[in-house]
Amino acid sequence: MSPQHAGLIGWGTFVPETVITKEEIAEKSQLPVEVVEEKLGIRQKPVPGPDDHCSTMALKAAKKAMDRAGIDPEDIDLVIWTGDEYKDYPLWTAGIKLKEDLGAKNAWAYDLALRCGTTILALKVARDMIVADPDIKIVLVAGGYRNGDLIDYQNPRVRFMYNLGAGASAAVLQENADYNHILGSAFIDDGTLTTTVAVPAGGTREPLTPEGIQNKRHFLDVLDPEWMKERLEKVSMKNFLGAIDLALERSSLSRKDIDYLALLHMKRSAHEYILKSLGLRENQSVYLEDYGHIGQHDQILSLELGLERGLINPGSTVVMVSAGVGYAWNAQVINWG
Repeated sequence: MSPQHAGLIGWGTFVPETVITKEEIAEKSQLPVEVVEEKLGIRQKPVPGPDDHCSTMALKAAKKAMDRAGIDPEDIDLVIWTGDEYKDYPLWTAGIKLKEDLGAKNAWAYDLALRCGTTILALKVARDMIVADPDIKIVLVAGGYRNGDLIDYQNPRVRFMYNLGAGASAAVLQENADYNHILGSAFIDDGTLTTTVAVPAGGTREPLTPEGIQNKRHFLDVLDPEWMKERLEKVSMKNFLGAIDLALERSSLSRKDIDYLALLHMKRSAHEYILKSLGLRENQSVYLEDYGHIGQHDQILSLELGLERGLINPGSTVVMVSAGVGYAWNAQVINWG
C-alpha cells in the first residue's frame, strides 16, 4: 500500500553561544536601546563563532533531529538542504556535504531555496515526495543560516533586517508515521517585490569588484525603498493571514482550531497584530526576542521552544508561518501528537 501521509518524527536546532546584545546593536546602528528592544524586538541575537559555518551548524542540528527520531544515517533516503545561498562556498551544493558528513550513504541530496520560507517549502516537498515516490520513506530536512554577516548597521535602509542572526535547524519526516502529521500548506508570493531586497554585487548584473566591496555592495540592501514601503505595507499582513487561512482550509480546519503559532521573528507590533487577528493569546506563540530572525529556521526553533515551555501538547494544531524577501508568505499545518 502506498503511503498516505508523512509525519515529523524528529527535529533539532543549533544556536551559537556567542550573542550580540541590544546595547551593542544600538551602538553600531546609532539607535536608542529602547528602539532596538521595543520596536525591533531584539534583546540579543546569536552570531556565529569561528567554526560556525552553515554546513557545520546544520550538521549539529541534524544529529539532534536524528537522535530524537531514533534513526541511523543509513535510514535516510533523501536530504533536502534548507540553508540560504550565502553559505560555506558559492556555487556549491551544501546538501551533498551534509549527507556525506552524516554518513547517509543510502541517500541522495539537493539544495532548495525560497529564502526565509525554505523550511516550510521543504516540509511540503518532503511530504509530497514521500507520498509520491515508493523509494523515499525517510527525509532529512536541514540547513544552516548566517545572513546576519551581510548586515551593515550603518545602513538605515536595512533596519528591519538588523534582527538577522545565525543558527540551524533540522527535521526528519517518515512515511505513514502515526504522529505529528504534516497537513496542508500554502504559498503566496508577490512578483512586484522581487528586486526590492538583494545583495547588489556578486551576480551577473554587477560583478564583484574591489570598489564594490569598499562600498559594501556585497551586503544586503534595499534597492527600491520607496516602492517596497508602499507595496509591502499594503500586502504583508494580508498575505500572512491569507497563507494561514489557506493552509488551514486545506487541512479542513479554521482559525479557531489553532493551538500554537510557530511564527518567524518580526517587529513586536507585527507579531502582536497577527496574534490578535487570529484570536490567539500571547502564550500561543513564542516571541523570539532572544534569538532574532534565524531565517528559515525560526519555525523549528519556535516549535522546539513551544514544546519546552509546555505550549504544545498531544492533539495540538500547530501552524508554522514564514515570509521571505522576493516576496513570499507561507504556512504549514501540523497535527501534533
